[in-house]
Amino acid sequence: MIARLQQPRRAQSTAVFFLAILIIIGLITQWLDISIITGSLQKKFLVQDSSSINSEEFDCSLNCSKIPSPVKNDNVESSSGMVCPDYFKWIHEDLRPWKETGISIKMLEEAKNVAHIRIIVVNGRLYTLRYKKVFQTRDIVTIWGILQLLRLYPGRLPDLDLMLECGDRPVIKKRDYGGREASMPPPLFHYSGDESSYDIVFPDWSFWGWPELNIKPWEVLKQEIQRGNTRIKWKDREPYAYWKGNTRVGSERRDLAKCNATDQDDWKARIFEMRWNEEKKQGFKSSDMANQCTYRYKIYVEGVSWSVSQKYILACDSMALIIKPHFYDFFTRSLLPSIHYWPINTNNKCESIKLAVEWGNNYTDKAQEIGRAGSNFVLENLVMDYVYDYSFHLLNEYAKLLKYKPTVPEGAVETCSEALVCSVRGQKKRYRIHSMVKSMSDSPPCNLLPSFEPEDVSVFLERKANLTNQVVLWERGETDSN
Repeated sequence: MIARLQQPRRAQSTAVFFLAILIIIGLITQWLDISIITGSLQKKFLVQDSSSINSEEFDCSLNCSKIPSPVKNDNVESSSGMVCPDYFKWIHEDLRPWKETGISIKMLEEAKNVAHIRIIVVNGRLYTLRYKKVFQTRDIVTIWGILQLLRLYPGRLPDLDLMLECGDRPVIKKRDYGGREASMPPPLFHYSGDESSYDIVFPDWSFWGWPELNIKPWEVLKQEIQRGNTRIKWKDREPYAYWKGNTRVGSERRDLAKCNATDQDDWKARIFEMRWNEEKKQGFKSSDMANQCTYRYKIYVEGVSWSVSQKYILACDSMALIIKPHFYDFFTRSLLPSIHYWPINTNNKCESIKLAVEWGNNYTDKAQEIGRAGSNFVLENLVMDYVYDYSFHLLNEYAKLLKYKPTVPEGAVETCSEALVCSVRGQKKRYRIHSMVKSMSDSPPCNLLPSFEPEDVSVFLERKANLTNQVVLWERGETDSN
């Protein structure tokens, strides 16, 4: 009797045991699926929680020269299985002016007159020479980003010598280097470029945080914006175009301010002036990017030149209304009008914005599709992995053009991650800790695509122009909006 009772109990225990095993396998499989999906975009754990590391882990009594260089990971394969996003191709275009001649030290030093800072990397260690004062901490945060790149890919980046300009507008003008006896333009790294300049476009400082404006490091803020996108469904958002910023910088913004709703006209735009003194007093809390995804449409307009806000605007899932830009940064050249955003006529902003909003409110599915495409572009193709990989490939291809072996020039000062964390406090320290690379990568950078064929660039630019012209013709009533 007891034996007969124990037998089903054993069978029941066995069944429970195997059921538990199946559940565990299912959970592991589900976790692996998620890891594979997210891993294709964020294959390296780059951004740390601030609780996992703090400045006390560093010996702040040591100077940089006494801190050992990161050891190269020899177990990493030489080639990645991942192909870089398409916008990486612009690296080849930015470096094309020096492809045939290479870059001499004389050519580089001609950029001294306009550069803010010189950055040298020798044997994995970074040194700087300062020429001019920089607005806020753009230069320091950019240096911080390169130091994180060196931590991520130790021993993989060749020796470097480059000049960086930290202002808003490109400065190496093509018109100054035309004609038969023209000299070669000096290579100069910058955050933005345009069709009339030779500036080499490099990721801007805001990816590692902009403490002066309380803008968090991109990987942290991007996740907050994604959560913000889910708070209000697109169709429940305000059916207007939203913009908030400083209207005192740039004629385009001053002109945009005229598009705000008045008693006489409603241009379907809601324009808010950024009151800097008041915002600064409260730590820019009312300007939190993650809380601004409450409108169906968001406007992007340049200020002095390009604005770092474009990625935040695109990430919102709202259909981005981009007033025709004159400048670009390293990723925006691959955005397509009417696919990733809606182009706004710079000469007739208010009417163009109104027509775009009315069209979107009539064709909500299409407007949502454009908003989602722009959002996916930055959320998937602009993860910090790719920001680092773009920086790596740009610097690596640039180093191949140097016709001399970089050395540490007289007066250069060594800089390291430890020093930049130990030397600050408060918000700046928190942002640097948040954006610090935790450990070296266990995989190589994505595979850089070959350069455009000569005709490909013109074909691509013609396609962008045609897509914009289709919208212009529709605004004139010459084509069907469907």
